[in-house]
Order: sequence, then C-alpha cells, then structure tokens
Amino acid sequence: MIDIRFISATDTYAIRQQILRPTQSIEECQYEGDLDDSSFHIGVFEGEVLISIGSFYQEEQPGLNGYLPYRLRGMATLTDYRGNGIGKQLIEYSEEVLKEKGCEMWWCNARISAGAYYQKLGLIQLGDVFEIEPIGPHVIMYKQI
Repeated sequence: MIDIRFISATDTYAIRQQILRPTQSIEECQYEGDLDDSSFHIGVFEGEVLISIGSFYQEEQPGLNGYLPYRLRGMATLTDYRGNGIGKQLIEYSEEVLKEKGCEMWWCNARISAGAYYQKLGLIQLGDVFEIEPIGPHVIMYKQI
C-alpha cells in the first residue's frame, strides 16, 4: 500500500545521499532552506518504508514568472521502485499542495539524465545545459500549475 505524506527534512537525507549524492557526506545532503517555514518535504511510503522523496522551497528563478514560485530539489526514488509511477504520484500530490498555497509555477535544476522524465510530467526546459559540480550537467525546467 502506497502512502504519500509530509515528512521532515531529516527524513530525506538518507535517500538524497544514496541516490543523488553517493560520494558526499550526509551533512552535504542537507540543503539550505530545508528548515524554512515555507519549505516542505514529501515522502512516498510502501508500508513503513520510505521509497521516494521530494523537497520544495519557495524560490524565484530569473526568467520565469508566476505567483509564489517554488523550487523542487532532491527528488529521488529508490532504484527498486522506479518505473512504477511513484515519482509521478509524488509530483501530483505536491502540485495539489502547491496550488493550495497559491503557487502558480514550480521549477527545478534537472539532471540531463532526468530531462525526458520531467518532460513527461509536463515541465518545459528553460535555457541551456549548465554544470553543477560535482553532480554533473543540468537544465532548468519548469511547470505552470
């Protein structure tokens, strides 16, 4: 049984490290803004096992317009659970939360390897590829909601 709910920033760190930043320390998996009042973190559980995460931060991105923009960071799903629509469910749930807050647009720095995935979720690329050290090439992607 899949359950989607709010989680703490601390709850995200293990999956952030395992999936997104395996060469970095757990301390480096703590993002600026994790504890801001406007930030929120969503977790998808199978039973009591956390299998997917996403964190949202109220943050503007130059070149994008929309009231109360939010940024997605640290979205990750455990390898064994990919391809089952778990990430899509997390995003759909999160978009409902964002709409309730009055958000009109959200965006992310998407890894090149995840670009097609985000396009399937309705995001649009803004600008060119850029490098985030030591993680790799990214593009800005966004979605009006």
